[in-house]
Amino acid sequence: MKQTDPNDFLKTLNEPQRAAVLQTEGPVMIVAGAGSGKTRVLTYRIAYMIHKGIDPFNILALTFTNKAAKEMRHRIETAIGPEARNIWMGTFHSVFAKILRIEAEKLGYPSNFTIYDTEDSKSLLKSIIKEMQLDDKVYKPSIVLSRISAAKNSLITYKMYEGNDDLTSHDAVSSRPYIHKIYSTYAKRCFTSGAMDFDDLLLKTYELFTKHPDSLNKYQHKFKYVMVDEYQDTNHCQYMIIKKLAAVNENICVVGDDAQSIYSFRGATIRNILNFEKDYPDLKVFKLEQNYRSTQTIVNAAGEVIANNRDQLEKKVWTSNDQGDKINVIRAVTDNEEATLIAQSIFEEKMKNQLSNKDFSILYRTNAQSRSLEEALRRHNIPYRIYGGLSFYQRKEIKDLLAYLRLTINHKDEEALKRIINYPTRGIGKTTLDRIQLLAAEQGVSWWEIISNLEFFAELKSAASKLDDFTVMIRSFATMLEKQDAYELAMHIARSTGILKSLHDDKTVEGVSRYENVVELLNGIKEFVEDDTSEVSKDLGSYLQDIALVTDADKDDGNDDKVSLMTIHSAKGLEFPHVYISGMEENLFPSQMSLGSRQDLEEERRLFYVGMTRAEKRLTLAFANSRFRFGQLLPCEPSRFIAELNDDYLSFAQSRSGRTSKPQSNQPSRTEISKNSPGRNYGVPQKSRENVIRNLPPVIENFVAENTSNIKVGDIVEHQRFGKGNVAEVDGAGDNRKATIDFESFGKKQLVLRFAKLRFVR
Repeated sequence: MKQTDPNDFLKTLNEPQRAAVLQTEGPVMIVAGAGSGKTRVLTYRIAYMIHKGIDPFNILALTFTNKAAKEMRHRIETAIGPEARNIWMGTFHSVFAKILRIEAEKLGYPSNFTIYDTEDSKSLLKSIIKEMQLDDKVYKPSIVLSRISAAKNSLITYKMYEGNDDLTSHDAVSSRPYIHKIYSTYAKRCFTSGAMDFDDLLLKTYELFTKHPDSLNKYQHKFKYVMVDEYQDTNHCQYMIIKKLAAVNENICVVGDDAQSIYSFRGATIRNILNFEKDYPDLKVFKLEQNYRSTQTIVNAAGEVIANNRDQLEKKVWTSNDQGDKINVIRAVTDNEEATLIAQSIFEEKMKNQLSNKDFSILYRTNAQSRSLEEALRRHNIPYRIYGGLSFYQRKEIKDLLAYLRLTINHKDEEALKRIINYPTRGIGKTTLDRIQLLAAEQGVSWWEIISNLEFFAELKSAASKLDDFTVMIRSFATMLEKQDAYELAMHIARSTGILKSLHDDKTVEGVSRYENVVELLNGIKEFVEDDTSEVSKDLGSYLQDIALVTDADKDDGNDDKVSLMTIHSAKGLEFPHVYISGMEENLFPSQMSLGSRQDLEEERRLFYVGMTRAEKRLTLAFANSRFRFGQLLPCEPSRFIAELNDDYLSFAQSRSGRTSKPQSNQPSRTEISKNSPGRNYGVPQKSRENVIRNLPPVIENFVAENTSNIKVGDIVEHQRFGKGNVAEVDGAGDNRKATIDFESFGKKQLVLRFAKLRFVR
């Protein structure tokens, strides 16, 4: 591949862009306004560094989507050749997952640990909440997961959480006093399953660098140059990891725009970028203020809005683009009419200017707003796509096959095992599963260790042959891991488990769709294996890690000619010729939840700024005088953000219907379907279950089990979960040996020595 002369691409940059590219040493902050070409600057900066002789293996570039990383790598490879493949580039989660695969054993995890997605985490939490006999209407898995996620992003482990009076008091006031116990049990169950969730990929990396200075030193000297895109969206945990990595060389470059910091609900803090200079007093700052994306009207109006925020870095975004049309403001009587007017506007613009559907995007503050917009687009025969809907990888049939693949890699993956142990149906019922759950908790081991040692558990005798067939099948898949690539093994699993056949035999519309989805998944695995532009191994483990970190933005190829519907949060980083922002009303945008503090209101204003600056040529704002909310038609007033815009930039369009609409205060509420009462115990004593789950002991980290073949009465031993205990009785021989151990905190337990994981206390 022919390399590009660096002088050629430097000539294409404006003065601030060029200066930022040439400053390769020391701490650098690039303040990149919307549409200012930051991707080009990052790309050329890395290409220039390699041209200077810097080894690409010493460059770490962190992005916020895999799609952005892939695009940047492709551009760099075009400029400097295949050496670009040697750069460590990707999202925080993908790069740190790669590091953790290498270093996992130092933290007590297997190198093939599973990455739990949000649905896996919620499923596990749902099980724990049920086992603890807590009200799932109070302890909703999504709320509990959000609380745990916030703690992890603030570097608060479950042990720290339990000892933090402020956190536990907050939970008590919120009528959720047992969150600390759920967090503790959740963390232990993930550990037992050899699994990490998304937040663990950050938290465990921080733990690795904190507890193992040798690992930190290794990566500090490996990554001599660190670059971080979208720095305004980093959370405290990411900030601390970056600071540690850059501590030796201080060749750190962060790129971001404080005016586009909109993810505080994920733990992101704008202070990271606002206070960056305090961390690096000799910082060099470059401001990219020329907008290449939008018209002058849009740029000036957006700048006028964001100027109302107090907390921001000083900059003046400008553009040499055309003046452009005024911002159109649609005033509708109801939210349904608002949707109709937007759909009509899109239809007319398409016809008048010969535009494609993909030239249009409709943005909104909340997902609930999409319903009326979808209905209006369908009535006008305008095809659309919703971002943030059910992900391809979250569909049941896809999750089912992926669970088989995950369990093949990591037999301890409890969520995967529970999902497919009786799919396709093999006669393993709820009673058996509950008994397995209880035995696993009592013995302090994973589900897999129970079902793969059935000879020791008479309680499972009735289902033994079926469970044995299942474990033999999974083990047979595992023997192929080193012999077959990801596609060959996935196809074998899909066929031999009967998944493909059962879906193919279902000739209903839904059945055909499910079959086609599984075939599409297998096609995707085939593409992964045949992708010769990637240096990643083509084995099943590499594939599973690759898709575990995929986002909606990563999957969008932009080829479908459809109108894009999405929340403004989802639109970050995207751009469209024509943008409509729906629901510009007080208490909706800005959100009612944001009106209690200046900090929250300023984030809402930044969110509006992001929405405005997605538009290249034409921007339309829409609001309704009344909107259905909570089952009632309520009166609305225009958003304060419209009032912050100079009338010179606006063109107001009146409602076309001519109708009047009186707010109706007595609309019937939508029916709320309550869940059934908790299910039966299916043979497992309720009190026994309660005691097992509520009293799970802490997991001893970095625990190394010993050979206990010579164990005898009177020995003092330690179990990874139950702690210290005195051996009271030993019976049986060979693989059948059992020990009754009197644990200090948990009383007597009879453990099968074959897989009890004990060590002697000397």
